[in-house]
Amino acid sequence: MPTFGTFIYWLFSRRVAIFTHRIRLLSLFGFEVWIDASWLLLAALISWTLAEAVFPGVAPRLTRATYWWMAIATTIGFMFSIVFHEMSHSLVARHYGMPIRGITLFLFGGVAEMEQEPPSAKSEFLMAAAGPAASFLLSGAFFTLLALAGAWKLPAALRGTLWYLGFINAVLAVFNLVPAFPLDGGRMLRAALWYWRKNLLWATRIATRAGDLFGILLIVLGVISIVTGNFIGGMWRFLIGMFLRSAAAASYREVLARTALEGVPVSRVMTSQPVAVPPDASIATFIEDFVYLHHHRCFPVTSNGILIGSVGTEQVAKIDRAVWTTTRVEQIMVRHKPEDIVAPETDALAALAQMRRSEKSRLWVVEQGRLVGVLSLRDVAELLSTKLELEQSRIQQSSASSGKSHS
Repeated sequence: MPTFGTFIYWLFSRRVAIFTHRIRLLSLFGFEVWIDASWLLLAALISWTLAEAVFPGVAPRLTRATYWWMAIATTIGFMFSIVFHEMSHSLVARHYGMPIRGITLFLFGGVAEMEQEPPSAKSEFLMAAAGPAASFLLSGAFFTLLALAGAWKLPAALRGTLWYLGFINAVLAVFNLVPAFPLDGGRMLRAALWYWRKNLLWATRIATRAGDLFGILLIVLGVISIVTGNFIGGMWRFLIGMFLRSAAAASYREVLARTALEGVPVSRVMTSQPVAVPPDASIATFIEDFVYLHHHRCFPVTSNGILIGSVGTEQVAKIDRAVWTTTRVEQIMVRHKPEDIVAPETDALAALAQMRRSEKSRLWVVEQGRLVGVLSLRDVAELLSTKLELEQSRIQQSSASSGKSHS
């Protein structure tokens, strides 16, 4: 059964946890393209493999330096291919109103970071199909250029580079068409099942099971390859299989969470009457009467019930302890920003997405300027755990009843 920890990890922290050191590459069609530090490892492995093992067989009798230049150029072309693949997803997603935070290249390829599930089975199918279609298109383009290069008797180094880019894009397209979630083929499978049964949760469960089985298959093939001497290829299959299993399970948990929270307003989840700090309190009073007493790191600051900011141990740590008794909270507090607050009638899912965008673990719930509550990840998780327990109990009872009726 999904747990609070895995839900929070995937739904809120996956961008931070997976992409820990990102470098902005460029902005394309309004989407930010990032490179995670792990991509550098992938690029180095691809370049080394191509220069030392692949290109000497594809284009014999060239210098080692030429093979390395071919490898570097091909790696850059492969990076472009992944961006093109993910950009195709993103453009279709935008057409159907699905927000995309950006595109990130990382160790296992690339990902278009969606903020919500597709609004319909049709939109999901078309969005998923756009990626493999783009890769097939690129593969055809590179093989066409290869044919022209051969007809014009261009250098073997160029022909070898074009051949590999055509080949790897075809592989990328075919691999992504495997009906195993969260691969594109798995998303297409989920879309078809969703359209058939009108049940996103059921469709996700079937598609993610396929993803889990495919991940296990890759792991087994990886172990066999390692045992038989193909260590690098086997290790890649093993790691990709582990990643697919983890991503499939996390995707199912995310849909479970979204289903459980759908239509729930913030007012039903928030903690009402939160402890607030007066702006004229000294830092010493704040520490003794609030931090030590209530064990929170951050508190809202209100004046006559009106939210004016927040203060926490992060701000206090910057102040010399010698002036704690003479320094007031209003002198060190942080003025709240629009992304820090939410209305009580806001949908809990929208509030959770707001937390993810701003990378905050709590929001102040404000109505007409007055602080009426605080929404934290802990509040959402407690509601989610309760709903999932009830849902799991309902499914078990339904299965038991079905079993009795068939006996």
